[in-house]
Amino acid sequence: MNRYRNSLRLPMAALLLGLAAALPARADDARDHDRARQALEQGEILPLRTILESVERDTPGQIMEVELDRDEGRWIYEIKVLRTGGSLVKLSIDARSGTVLGSRERAAKGAPRAGEKR
Repeated sequence: MNRYRNSLRLPMAALLLGLAAALPARADDARDHDRARQALEQGEILPLRTILESVERDTPGQIMEVELDRDEGRWIYEIKVLRTGGSLVKLSIDARSGTVLGSRERAAKGAPRAGEKR
C-alpha cells in the first residue's frame, strides 16, 4: 500500500505544479477581457459580431481563432479563417473601423503553390 502511495506522489506533484503555472495566465485572460469590454464601451472598438459578419461575408470559411490585441496604440482584431480546401487565412482588422489592414494565406499541406502545376 505504501509503495502505491509513493508512486502517486510524483504525478500529483507534477499536476499541482502545472495547475499553479496556469493560474497567472487565467488572471491575464480576465484582465484582457475587461480591457476589451472597456474599449467596446468607450467606442474604441466595434463589436466582435460586427467584425465577424464582415469577415464571413468577404472571406467565406470557418472562423478558427479570434484575438484582440493592442499594437502601438491601435486595437487590432486578428482572425484566422479555414477556407474550403484547407487553406488558412489570417486577417488583421482595425478594431475601430473594421478595415482590413492585411491578410496572409497559407495553402493547405500538399496543395500546389502559386504558379505550380500538378
